[in-house]
Amino acid sequence: MSSITSAAAMKLLDIRLKHAGSIITSAIGEFSTSGVQEIVCLRAGGTIDLFRIVITNVSTENNDDDEEDEEEEVQTTLKLLKRVETRSTLRSLTAIRISGSKKDVILVGADGGCLSLIAFDTATPANNKNSDASVTYKIIHCPSFGKSGCRRDTPGQYLASDPRGGRAVMIASTEKRKLVYVLNRDSGGNITIASPLEAHRPRTVVFDLVGVDNGFDNPIFASLEVQYPEYEDAVLAERKKKTDEEDHEKMEEEERHDVELGQHGDGYTKQLAYYELDLGLNHVSRRWATSTVRSACCLAAIPGGLDGPSGVLVGGEDYIEYLHEGMSPPSSANGNSKITPKRLICAIPRRELHPKSKGILITTISVLRQKKGKFFALAQSELGDVYKVTLQMSKEDKTVVTHMTICLLDTLPIGNGLNISKLALLFVPAEFGDHGLYQFDAIDIEDSAVKFTSEETISAFVKSGESSEDAFYASSENAAAIVPTFRPTILRNMHKVFTLDSLAPVTSVLVGELAGNEVSPQFYTLCGRGPRSSLRILRHGLSVTELAVSELPGVPGGVFNVRDDRTTKNGKFYDRYIVVSFADATLVLSVGETVEEMGKESGFLTSDPTLACSALGNGDKDGGIVQVCPGGVRHIRRVNNQVNVSQWSVPGIKKIECASANESQILIALAGGELIYFELDPMSGNLTEACTRDIGTDVCCLDVGPVPKGKSRSLFAVVGSRDSNVRLLSLAPASLLEPKSSTTLGATKPYSAALSIVDGGDGASELTMTVGLEDGSALRANVDPITGAISTSPSRRFLGARPVSVSRVTLDGSPSTLLLSSRPWIGRNGNGRHSMAPMSYAPLDHGCSFSNEAVREGIVATSGTTLRILSVGENGGNNALLGNDDDEAFNATNVSLRYTPRQMCLLSAKVGETGKKIVLALVESDYNDYGAEEKKSMGFDGTGRLKTTSKKIESKSNDDAMDMDEDSDDDANNEEKKEEADEEDEDDINTRLTPIRGPVPSGKGRWGSCVRLVDPQNACSTLDCVELNRNEAALCCASVRFHSRGGESLLAVGTVTSMTMHPLGHKESHVVLYRVVNGDRLQFLHRTKVDDGPVLSLVHFQGRLLVGIGRTLRLYEMGK
Repeated sequence: MSSITSAAAMKLLDIRLKHAGSIITSAIGEFSTSGVQEIVCLRAGGTIDLFRIVITNVSTENNDDDEEDEEEEVQTTLKLLKRVETRSTLRSLTAIRISGSKKDVILVGADGGCLSLIAFDTATPANNKNSDASVTYKIIHCPSFGKSGCRRDTPGQYLASDPRGGRAVMIASTEKRKLVYVLNRDSGGNITIASPLEAHRPRTVVFDLVGVDNGFDNPIFASLEVQYPEYEDAVLAERKKKTDEEDHEKMEEEERHDVELGQHGDGYTKQLAYYELDLGLNHVSRRWATSTVRSACCLAAIPGGLDGPSGVLVGGEDYIEYLHEGMSPPSSANGNSKITPKRLICAIPRRELHPKSKGILITTISVLRQKKGKFFALAQSELGDVYKVTLQMSKEDKTVVTHMTICLLDTLPIGNGLNISKLALLFVPAEFGDHGLYQFDAIDIEDSAVKFTSEETISAFVKSGESSEDAFYASSENAAAIVPTFRPTILRNMHKVFTLDSLAPVTSVLVGELAGNEVSPQFYTLCGRGPRSSLRILRHGLSVTELAVSELPGVPGGVFNVRDDRTTKNGKFYDRYIVVSFADATLVLSVGETVEEMGKESGFLTSDPTLACSALGNGDKDGGIVQVCPGGVRHIRRVNNQVNVSQWSVPGIKKIECASANESQILIALAGGELIYFELDPMSGNLTEACTRDIGTDVCCLDVGPVPKGKSRSLFAVVGSRDSNVRLLSLAPASLLEPKSSTTLGATKPYSAALSIVDGGDGASELTMTVGLEDGSALRANVDPITGAISTSPSRRFLGARPVSVSRVTLDGSPSTLLLSSRPWIGRNGNGRHSMAPMSYAPLDHGCSFSNEAVREGIVATSGTTLRILSVGENGGNNALLGNDDDEAFNATNVSLRYTPRQMCLLSAKVGETGKKIVLALVESDYNDYGAEEKKSMGFDGTGRLKTTSKKIESKSNDDAMDMDEDSDDDANNEEKKEEADEEDEDDINTRLTPIRGPVPSGKGRWGSCVRLVDPQNACSTLDCVELNRNEAALCCASVRFHSRGGESLLAVGTVTSMTMHPLGHKESHVVLYRVVNGDRLQFLHRTKVDDGPVLSLVHFQGRLLVGIGRTLRLYEMGK
């Protein structure tokens, strides 16, 4: 027994179904390829992700004949290039570019007690920067400096680098310790790192750290820090010994005085300190320090040297301050000589409904250099409002800052940083919820935006008569009295172009098949906080959008697409026909603006089933269409608008059992194992019989493969036979149908096969063979493109209980494989590796690729007696997950919630007399928030779109009226244009919507809360939502079946009234019971008041309700 439980025998393995979505910090730069903007993210799960910003022009068809046929739409995405698993707790990140290098490298601080210098590299060709290629990483240096773990005195929490050539980097702990590393290059061009130089300062707490742009002088690092007294612990210990009640009040008054002023008048003064690295002496010294406002919490370095005045911006509560060594004090606004301002500081605009007594904290600041001597900064507040900060320099001396301007840009989700790209993009790694990539529409907004200047701020201080700047700027009332106010709206100066999904934080998870008609169970997760809260239903697989469903006259035996040789302007081919094969007939559908059934005019033989069909020719020359039926091969050509059909018939009484065709090659298999190969003569345009071979066994499946780019034919064909062998035959002219290699399947038999040309990494392509087997598994193997040898280690995977049908499709512009069993699957290559994921859709019988003007990359498939057109990955961009480092993909359905979700539970509700229904109950609550009715009475709009959309609609209506007055004959055209404009406006508004945090209550203990009932069988739509009043918050819930109620499922909710966090307290606590009426409504039953603490947990226990109250467990029964 001891050997089993011993630590030495224990082995742990963690399997992640989905990687952590939370981003601790991020940096933007050119990491793997020079000239390409990329983003490095540190994930909470200990992974480092490298994303590339990919901007593509997508051509769209224009149906207006008077205008151009195509328009180009810019599409911006983030593509995952590399994921590095560190198995550690990541803490800090900075990007540096060593002098003489064309790429950036990253420095990472973690809990391992060492500093990691990591470089990324890629084999991407210089002329194709957006092509798929394998990205590698290399740890250049990893010097150790201390113990492992996240300790307050172990460096790693803060990391800053020298902005000029990355000459040095400082890594600091939360308290006391700071180390400086000097970076350089050796004679071989390799990066070197020197031994660390100490810059420790005892009893010092660090709040932020940045590298100051000091030109090419000695590197300087700015630290926002506080030094506490050495004898504090001894003084507090002595005071705790006092027990006399008469001295107690005096002691509290002394402590309050010490907190405000500190011992000897200096106390807990927050300072901005400069640490200088003397490169000549190889020494670090504390060069300069000055006091800041006590609420200061973040720093940002201003460009220096020839690019700017240098210095730092300090963000605090209600204000942003500019500080630099040797800076001149700003001039007094009214010339009052008695009061001399010393700070260059500016107040930030505030929201209309924000309490005057509460400050607004600036949480992050980021600076972008636009060009020489021109830059700007973006600052975000704790409410999500983003401000543009502009510094004006003196005309005589560009290194002297005269005043500062702060104007409102937009309102975004609260981020852990702001990454500004040179491509006019902004990446916001959100603190909670999804991360966003935004495109700037305007940045020079000083003339139209709500703004405030440092001159106005300093003038208000001078006019106030306050002698102390610290006292004036410490008051939120003073800031609220002078700054302009605004009401947050939808995004005006930017719009969202891409979203990175994140479930963080997850407050509750429930797993089960609750939708009612799906194969796999779903993950129901409560995510987010405040207005960004959501219930997310995760399904294993890629998201699928169902575009069209049509009934068929019977159960089809196959579906095919026929390419249209008329190309679009972007060189892409669309489909002309969809061919559906039945047991004794063929249905031909013409693809255009509408899908219509074709008759004999198509040239197809509709009285027989179709085994294979394809458009012939390479696109430059129309080679017609080939249709393979059991009785022969038909070549359909259109000459002078007349259909000309030539047919090769099967000799004797044999029938064709299997067939495959591409643009120039046709391979058929007769009963008994005879193979006949046809080729398209490029000169005459006729099909000619090229070779015949008998393999001696019946053929189950075959495929001639696609024609490689730049080639005229496929060199190989795969043939599966009933003797459980899969053969690879040559299609080269010198060795037609000669066997090249084979593999044995064992007891099972092949059902379908396909050859594909996929991305093999490093810009190379690979030939792969995929065989669907009758036992529900799929076999995949690489094929040598020269010799045709099948790899000796093919991979095999079980997909379902039905035989697997394999076909080629296109996904994200890359060749992929569609595998259909009891569940549809997608397989594809990306970054040199193969990945597979199921589709979140009903089982399909047959499928192939589909493309037209509306659906560029779709799938046409059959299921039972229905024909379906599908699009994969449209709902969540899940295609990006395939082919990267995620083997399995999840797609999510989001249901927006009102408050932060706390808990959920399942309820069995009675519907009618005998029916039952499963519903989901959720409790939501937010501290420091108003209820929904209170917000509505205050005129607050959580979407920010009410005022904006009404103005847009009004202006557009006026424009349309003017057009109608000018030409009354164009009423129909104007009405159509109006509808199109409204659709465009709605699409534009959807990219500009952003959740807005509600007004902050002025008092403590305010809550907003509700109890929600959702239907999991109807996309989790809300059935009922009960808003809790009286400042009551729901914290937990449970389903309970009391014996006295006959086993009826009731909802128990634990609530608390006027609960405060600091200090922890509340007025009342209750257990509230609800019943579900008719499966769609909550009915209040009973409220029980409890003592001894808030109700934090509930659970059903043996026909009673077990309640956790503080440190007590109580068992409740329901009375009559």
